[in-house]
Amino acid sequence: MMEKKDITGIILAGGKSSRMGMDKGFLTLNDKSFVQCSIDAIKPLVSEIIIVSDHSDYDALGYKRVADTIKDAGPVAGICSGLEASNTNYNLVLSCDIPLIKTEVLEKLIINAHDDFDIVQIESHGKTMPLIALYKQQCCSLFSNLLKKGERRLRVAVGQCRVKNIALHFNDHSTTMNVNTKEELKQLKDAHND
Repeated sequence: MMEKKDITGIILAGGKSSRMGMDKGFLTLNDKSFVQCSIDAIKPLVSEIIIVSDHSDYDALGYKRVADTIKDAGPVAGICSGLEASNTNYNLVLSCDIPLIKTEVLEKLIINAHDDFDIVQIESHGKTMPLIALYKQQCCSLFSNLLKKGERRLRVAVGQCRVKNIALHFNDHSTTMNVNTKEELKQLKDAHND
């Protein structure tokens, strides 16, 4: 398995969160912010953590923060900004709205890294998850070119790379739940008795 010195953690916290009405990274579960949940899961596996966000509130966490190089262009721009700021070939990319994510799930991506693939992503319930994935640095130039052409759909960008999917076992599916709405947040808190 590759060493953590060869991997950077990139946490995407720049979303508009229009459905939630507030910055999702600072939502809490069991008194811990969502972004802290992401940091705790990714930290044991990486040498550095980069938070991609235009919000200076994240600076209080003490990690390197980079703003989106192209504004309001979604996760393609966020991943691109993170990869540009990274000093390693391999980069664990994680969205900040997946509060139940576990280190063991992220570790599966690293274990399955291979020279033949640009992206190794989680697959849960038959759905691929490009925001829980290991990206090679070289994806940056491709993503950048797509953005210049006005292409902002992450599935389209990922579809132009060599991708390996890692299907989760049944008992790991809950760890990949992302929270986009107040209703989903309420369901999550009810389930975890926050």
